[in-house]
Amino acid sequence: MNLKEIQEEIIAEFEIYDNWMDKYNFLIELSKTLLPFDDKYKKPENLIKGCQSRVWLNAELEGDKVIFIADSDAIITKGIIALLIRVLSGRTTDEIMNADLFFIDKIGLKENLSPTRSNGLSSMVKQMKLYALAYHTKLNKEKL
Repeated sequence: MNLKEIQEEIIAEFEIYDNWMDKYNFLIELSKTLLPFDDKYKKPENLIKGCQSRVWLNAELEGDKVIFIADSDAIITKGIIALLIRVLSGRTTDEIMNADLFFIDKIGLKENLSPTRSNGLSSMVKQMKLYALAYHTKLNKEKL
C-alpha cells in the first residue's frame, strides 16, 4: 500500500466512530499493535523532546527503508505513535521526508488532543522526518 492508500484506510477506520470517546478507545486499541520495545532502546537519546509523556522512538535502516519502533508510558500517546509508525515505517527516506500526513487533519486528531498532546504529535512527526533525513544523508554519502 502506498502512503495515500494507508492514510485513506486510517481515515475510513476513524469514520466508523461517531464521537471522540470512541476514537480515543480506538487509539488505545491501536497502542496494542506496537511491536515489543526492548528496554535497551529506552535511553535518553531516543526520547522525543516536546512530548508531555515519555515517548521513545528508534529507527533503523534496512536496505533503503526506515523501520521505526516506539513505546510510550501514556496509552493514548502510544496509540498515536502506532498510527504514525503504521504510515511511515517501511518507507524510503524520500517518502518519509516528503510525506503529506493529511490523515491527521482528516480524522481531527490535532484539534481533539490537548495542546500538549498536539505539540507531542508534531514532535513525533518531526523526529521521524529527522531520522529519515539522517539516513537519506548517510545513503547519499555511501553512493559517492
